[in-house]
Amino acid sequence: MNPFEMVIGIVLIVTIGSVLRSRYQAKHGIIEDQDMMGNKTQRLIHDSEKNQLASEIAALKERIQVLERIATDNNSANDINRQIEQLRDR
Repeated sequence: MNPFEMVIGIVLIVTIGSVLRSRYQAKHGIIEDQDMMGNKTQRLIHDSEKNQLASEIAALKERIQVLERIATDNNSANDINRQIEQLRDR
């Protein structure tokens, strides 16, 4: 085995390990926080935080749908301005 193949093998192993670790953390609700100094800490997401994040994601998806509709419809400028102002009021 030549050195190039060994480097590729090591990179592949590290990448697969990193993906599996991230998948495990996501599945079990583990968040990794990083402070200003670069120190990493891990914590579990609580149910209330999960619910808050889920509702925030739902609201963002709704806004994206409205923006997609505004971008694809053939509306006048005044109508588009009115729809954007309605989004800001939410």
